[in-house]
Amino acid sequence: MTDAAPTRRQLTLFAPDVAARAIEAVRARLDPVQHRLIPAHVTLCREDELTGWSADAVRQRLADADVAPLTLTFGPAASFAGHGVLQPCIDGEPGFHALRARLLGDRVVRRPEPHLTLAHPRNPRAPHNVAATYADVTAPISLTFTTVCLIEQTGHEPWQVLDTYPLSR
Repeated sequence: MTDAAPTRRQLTLFAPDVAARAIEAVRARLDPVQHRLIPAHVTLCREDELTGWSADAVRQRLADADVAPLTLTFGPAASFAGHGVLQPCIDGEPGFHALRARLLGDRVVRRPEPHLTLAHPRNPRAPHNVAATYADVTAPISLTFTTVCLIEQTGHEPWQVLDTYPLSR
């Protein structure tokens, strides 16, 4: 008997379409593996914070939270953990944490720093994963997120969107 592939669920903020095109062009060169698995995003809540939550529970929490769209500004790309590359949030972080607190209440288990991952260090280093490739990444860049998505990954397959929830007052 083989073990079933693990399934993970998260809440995420996907980069809006217009900005995503430019970000994805860089991500495809820096980390084609991560680019294939999931579009440019900011992770809002990880799987251990959502244990036992249904899509309906997420919808209800967002409806109860009455949250407006969230604008985050990201700075210049920087390397981390070897060949990982990210754009750190340089403005809007209090709104990000307020949204997390409204969603999670007392289930907050960490205080993550919002960022856009351009290359993940767990994937093999791509030939174009060099500073020259990400030196021209647009920064600062402000992104307004109008939806939260519940996403799921089984094993090493690409992430799938299970549901999308609007952020609007």
